[in-house]
Amino acid sequence: MESRQRGTHSNRFLRALADEGLTIFSTAQAKKLAESISVPSSYVTNLLMIMERNGWITRLRRGFYARSGAATGDIPVHPFAIATKLVTPSAISHWSALHHHGFTEQIPMVITAFTFKKVVTPSMRSNSEEIHKGKHAWVIDGIRYEFATVKEKYFFGIEEVWIDEHSRVPITDKERTILETFISIRMFGGISEALGITDSHINSLDISKFIDYACRYGMISTAKRIGWALEHAGVDPSLLEPLREIPAIGYHALDPTLPRRGACDSHWMIQNNLAERKVR
Repeated sequence: MESRQRGTHSNRFLRALADEGLTIFSTAQAKKLAESISVPSSYVTNLLMIMERNGWITRLRRGFYARSGAATGDIPVHPFAIATKLVTPSAISHWSALHHHGFTEQIPMVITAFTFKKVVTPSMRSNSEEIHKGKHAWVIDGIRYEFATVKEKYFFGIEEVWIDEHSRVPITDKERTILETFISIRMFGGISEALGITDSHINSLDISKFIDYACRYGMISTAKRIGWALEHAGVDPSLLEPLREIPAIGYHALDPTLPRRGACDSHWMIQNNLAERKVR
């Protein structure tokens, strides 16, 4: 009898979640929803434990859960929605944002996001040496979620997008996404990724916004690399004046991951150490 009652509570709760369009929910939301369907609030904690054990919901972090599509026949929760609930505020960024915007055909093996909040993953709390061998991350249902931390003043260039009928998530816009390839050069394996994307997608960018973002970020080497890249991509030089006017002392390597050799461009204070790259 007790087992049947638990099943009834679980089924009613799942239907209520579906009716409310909640694919991800907090414990506070669960208690409020339980009250609306006459499930005792004192029973909610046990109910969530039972549902998690039966595979009907997945615990994301303390106080947050997601419906399990595999167990209920429901629509699977989009990984982007999960990522931005694991750490708030945060935004989908880096490789995941590149793929979302169609800037790369390579399907990322990891969901990437950035935040200005301190990130504490389960692996950070673990004493297992095996877990600590790699970069700290969440792993949920076989999907790895990694977060980069930025200063709060750099948390800009973010838009809200619908990724499915249930979820609207923050993600870096096109210009901020490409800006990150110039900022996090080592993460992308060198400057070639940034230059290739800029060349191929220049016509889909808001150039004025992109330049404004580069100036706003305030890193001289990044601004000069972007100015150099945009000029060689055929952008009207008059639009690039804000970047050119940023004072620079000494030359910056176009690709900081490579040896410092190659021709120096005094217009941008850039040393082109990508000798094999053909530019327009």
